[in-house]
Amino acid sequence: MPIAKGIAEAMTSPQASAIRKMFEEGIALKKKYGEDAVCDFSLGNPDLEPPPEVDRAIRAQASLVQKGKHGYMPNPGYRDTRVAMAEKASLEQGVAVPPDNIVMTCGAAAALSCVFKAILEPQGEVIVPAPCFPDYYHYAANHGGRLIPVPARADFSLDVDAVQKALSPKTCAVLINSPNNPSGKIYTTGELAALAGALTEHGNRPGNRVPYLVADEPYRDIVYDGREVPALFGLYGETLTATSFAKNLSIPGERIGYIAVNPAASQGAQVAAACAFAARILGFVNAPAFFQRVVAAAWKCRPDFSSYRTRRDALMSALDGAGITYAVPEGAFYLFCKVPPRTQPGDSSDGAFCEHLRANLVLCAPGSSFFCPGWFRMAYCVPEKTIDTARDALKRAVERW
Repeated sequence: MPIAKGIAEAMTSPQASAIRKMFEEGIALKKKYGEDAVCDFSLGNPDLEPPPEVDRAIRAQASLVQKGKHGYMPNPGYRDTRVAMAEKASLEQGVAVPPDNIVMTCGAAAALSCVFKAILEPQGEVIVPAPCFPDYYHYAANHGGRLIPVPARADFSLDVDAVQKALSPKTCAVLINSPNNPSGKIYTTGELAALAGALTEHGNRPGNRVPYLVADEPYRDIVYDGREVPALFGLYGETLTATSFAKNLSIPGERIGYIAVNPAASQGAQVAAACAFAARILGFVNAPAFFQRVVAAAWKCRPDFSSYRTRRDALMSALDGAGITYAVPEGAFYLFCKVPPRTQPGDSSDGAFCEHLRANLVLCAPGSSFFCPGWFRMAYCVPEKTIDTARDALKRAVERW
């Protein structure tokens, strides 16, 4: 029995998630060689335990005796939860975000899917600075859109001129992710203000629609060296944020997040309503009731991310020892590394180097999956012992490359 042609093509594309493929291969390799022998940096799976406030909220909700607590609620989510998320979004964005501009979702992936379902016209274009998360390609394609990756600058900062040149009458949105997966780059207020100006100028031209600026922000809280992720709502009216609690509260499997629509958006009420409607017709219906109540109670907690910085620095030291260059992450928990020059005959691509690393029991994701050939990604949300084991393996791999 055949499957749909589009799905068959997507499953075999470079964006079909080499990340998951490597993660699954890692499980098999660990069974063969032993858990401690394999250095798996493939998947961005936060390994910190949820903060105590989350555990307390879970216990409180589990013991709550309340009729109908597992029933349906309005598609945008519980009112109390939306009030709490509106407070959170208001603090982050520096403007008063009303609860009606919040839509609870099944994580950030569902949030982006709902946004694209709500705003994309057929063949509508979504411009995204590259490197970027591979599944953005599918999120746009699922709703008839086209992802247009635009290379960032050499240091992975935002290339506003390149984005501006890519804008067209078909542009529906520009999608940004800061801190960026995979580079860890945080876009500055100056860069974002310049981007807002470019989008405003484009939208004012006859025949163009005003593009939305969509910010994917699951890593907003995981930053280093006193940095902050700039607010967007005060820079550009037609802005939406999509986020989750997967990374900051370490609950990726619980699938809970939300969309926040800028109150300055020209059709903000319609956009929020469209996103809620999209959740229904895409089959999510509503975000999980239990964890809506949990995050409403626990969102103010401030987890300690210092161990991510410790492991970032340890992995950078290991890469230095192996002679591998990289972009120093300003946030998130990934290192984006340059494929070293090849000294042996053969394929010198990022895919080939990741296969070479795998042969040395080091698992990473090729940069081509992130629309950035010649690089590879290492997720350092792993035990420190894994990083220590990788030191010699990385050296051997480069020497034999």
